[in-house]
Amino acid sequence: MNRTTLSLLAAVTALAAVTGFAALTQPDGAAGPAAAAKAPVRLPVERSSLLCPAPSTSEVAETLYTSFTPAATGSGGEKGAAELKPSAEEAADETTADTGKDGKKADAAKAKKPAAADKPVVTLAQPGKPVSAEADGGDAPALVGTASGRLAPGWTTQQTTTVPAGGARGLLGVSCTAPDTDFWFPGASTAKQRQDYVHLTNPDDTAAVADIELHGPKGALKTQLTEGITVPARSSVPVLLSTLTTDPAADDVTVHVTTRSGRVGAVVRSADDTLGSDWLPASADPSGTLVLPGIPADATSVRLVAFAPGEDDADLRIQLAGPTGTFVPAAARELHVKSGMTASVDLKDVTRGEAGSLVLSPAQARRATPVVAALRVVRGKGDKQEVAFIPATGPVGARGTVADNRDKGTTLSLTAPTTTAQVKVTASAGTGAGTPTSKTYTVKAGTTLAVTPPVPAGLKGSYALTVETVSGGPVHAARTLAVPDDGIPMFTVQTVADDRGTVEVPAARQDLSVLDD
Repeated sequence: MNRTTLSLLAAVTALAAVTGFAALTQPDGAAGPAAAAKAPVRLPVERSSLLCPAPSTSEVAETLYTSFTPAATGSGGEKGAAELKPSAEEAADETTADTGKDGKKADAAKAKKPAAADKPVVTLAQPGKPVSAEADGGDAPALVGTASGRLAPGWTTQQTTTVPAGGARGLLGVSCTAPDTDFWFPGASTAKQRQDYVHLTNPDDTAAVADIELHGPKGALKTQLTEGITVPARSSVPVLLSTLTTDPAADDVTVHVTTRSGRVGAVVRSADDTLGSDWLPASADPSGTLVLPGIPADATSVRLVAFAPGEDDADLRIQLAGPTGTFVPAAARELHVKSGMTASVDLKDVTRGEAGSLVLSPAQARRATPVVAALRVVRGKGDKQEVAFIPATGPVGARGTVADNRDKGTTLSLTAPTTTAQVKVTASAGTGAGTPTSKTYTVKAGTTLAVTPPVPAGLKGSYALTVETVSGGPVHAARTLAVPDDGIPMFTVQTVADDRGTVEVPAARQDLSVLDD
């Protein structure tokens, strides 16, 4: 997702507006303008936004929301607030782009009346203590929310939905996303056995207009939408991908969502007639080297889908970082990705009983073509299969958090693709009770360390895991949550990226306070 210079300047300006203007006076003896400029400082963000998609259309769905902000040592400032509420309007039905007999396009912005007061509301009161809320049935709406003050830095919310039966059966997990203007989703599909919807949620008070492009194995798919999709203010619109095009169905499709005006949160919900369902989050920004962390040890099928958005083809070297080192899978050594076309390869049971992470790098070191990528991972066999998706993700950086971890069924995968690193993992208090605890792990270069993370003593409810890089090179992380049901190995995987809880603010070169006359 793009982070433009304009966005950065806007963020700094907004930060200044909240925290007050920086006033720096010259030390005694400083030579006016010749005095050395002070280094930039990192300050906590003062406001964060999150968007959670409508969880399911199944009447038997059960959804748990878990919201959390890490406790920051020495943090000051306003106490703040964090709350997720139902969007003001919800799309009347899951939207298709079908044209009727009169040739007119279905209205993607059609909405119903404001959400009822009994819809879920998630309110976080203090850093370091997660809270949860529940919603049942198929009419739970998308949620829109903001956090301010001490609750803003690193604010995260996990949406976990269990659908025990039906076409959308599965454990569906997604970390609620921040609004943006550009998203890439390799790994989607318009195949007959798939029902893939892209959910667009607008957090703002004015309408947003989004464009959706589809790219299959032979290039761009013809779309019936020429005027974009209008997403009304503070509302959510789900769009069925297969209705956007008249081209033949494609098993592997890359979805590109951009906005002409405004910003949205975007995520794809995929349901397969045989494999169940889960959310497909956006891939990391296009890059020549990508890491896809957290493939479960017992994965029975792993499929890699990649896309090169630029003008050049990409030749990717495929490696698996396992517990003892990095090696080339027997199923595929390289993947050729033609510009503008979606490429895929079946890696089969690539992990062979040991958890690992996929590392993609240029086959020729001097030719690093930016790509986006995702994995479709299957566990189980026959009619007892379950699917999840792992998008390429950036490193944890200073800190990253994932909420809704359970005392059983939680696995944390840590990958250090280039350099040995140390990471500190902190288990928060529980939503009901529990004492926080921490543990430090060493992840050797070129390996993936899969661990059962620490669990708070006296845990009641679920808890959050915060991963911090202590030393060494970049670390990529993912959390697998497994909740078996009736012999089906239901699971979901969430990657853990840098929470961007701080922003670098240039130090002022002079006193910006108002001068006396």
